Amino acid sequence: MSAGAEGKSKIATVFRVTGGNFLEMFDFFLFGFYATQISHAFFPSQNETISLLQTFMTFGAGFLMRPLGALFLGAYIDRIGRRKGLIVTLGIMAMGTVLIAFVPGYQTIGVLAPILVLIGRLLQGFSAGVELGGVSVYLAEMSTPANKGFYVSWQSASQQVAIVVSALIGYGLNQLFVPETIADWAWRIPFFIGCLIVPMLFFLRRSLEETAEFEARKVRPTLRQVVSSLAENWQIVLLGVMLVLMTTVSFYLITVYTPTFGKTVLKLSEVDSLVVALCVGLSNFIWLPIMGAVSDRVGRFPILALFSLLMLITAYPALSWLASAPSFGRMLEVELWFSFLYASYNGAMVVALTEIVPADVRTSGFSLAYSLATTLGGFSLAISTWLISALNDKAAPGLWLSLAALSGLVASLLIYRTQAARPVGAASA
Repeated sequence: MSAGAEGKSKIATVFRVTGGNFLEMFDFFLFGFYATQISHAFFPSQNETISLLQTFMTFGAGFLMRPLGALFLGAYIDRIGRRKGLIVTLGIMAMGTVLIAFVPGYQTIGVLAPILVLIGRLLQGFSAGVELGGVSVYLAEMSTPANKGFYVSWQSASQQVAIVVSALIGYGLNQLFVPETIADWAWRIPFFIGCLIVPMLFFLRRSLEETAEFEARKVRPTLRQVVSSLAENWQIVLLGVMLVLMTTVSFYLITVYTPTFGKTVLKLSEVDSLVVALCVGLSNFIWLPIMGAVSDRVGRFPILALFSLLMLITAYPALSWLASAPSFGRMLEVELWFSFLYASYNGAMVVALTEIVPADVRTSGFSLAYSLATTLGGFSLAISTWLISALNDKAAPGLWLSLAALSGLVASLLIYRTQAARPVGAASA
């Protein structure tokens, strides 16, 4: 195969494998953007803060299932293969999406409505627990050592496409319908679109080939062996959790939480919040593969250390500046700055995590570390809402973001503490 043909083949493979990531983030972003409407439909309350908290807790509950999905589905994928596993995760994700799209509101079926929405979120969380890991490992194993960071970064970049598409659909709804209609039923339209996307994603993933690295592996671990290996490598898993925390907290704050923060906290218009979210998605999409490629050239550690430090020292001051005089321009500047820091850090972080986890449990180990961190990061929406209320400080989410950045910085220093900057566990990979 010629170099050009091989390059086109890899691009096509990246497109097919990242489709599930698109669906996951599409649904997640919609849940955050339409949190106000969802809270009114399924969690009616006289107190807007309590209603939003209930909605965000339901959103966060999905993340509690991620470690279970990472462990059981991750072990399953490490045993049966990357291709089959990615088809299974997509099916489970689709079931959750269908539930959220079609469940009648509280006024129609009472308490059963929030219960069914919760079940939908739990199914999505169970699937997502291994979706990111499965995709990242697949991309890492299909790439060459010299461009691994670039290829793996497309796992996160695909999610940004979903954010952009979600924001555009939301903008279109605002142009077509009055706010009352959107609050009543039109907010479901994007979720219906998510359901329509599923068959195409199944078609794309069915055409995937198994990775050569997995095919060459003669030993396929059982669930017991996976659990045993993860227990032996608990330090790597813990460091992985700390490494990922900065990514998950910053991502959910600057994407999923941005629309709600703009509308309910800063009192900006819905359209302004949508445009900011759209710009953030585009910014992330541009910076992620660029910084993934840069990490291939300069190493993972310099990128991880620099951008976690920058987030640590600028997160709260930037949000304080925004909260002191809220405006579309200020919100756009702050969110684009956070986007640059997040995307730069994440471009190196995801591939670094695939490198430090032992090869025989790469999917389950990666997914478990990522899921545990995402469980904390997924509650960022609820934590931020609570912090703003408890401290009476609109910039309070910056404190939570700073803590996550500190975690990433410490993890980077510990993982790459040797003179050669060789990740812990690299020898076992």
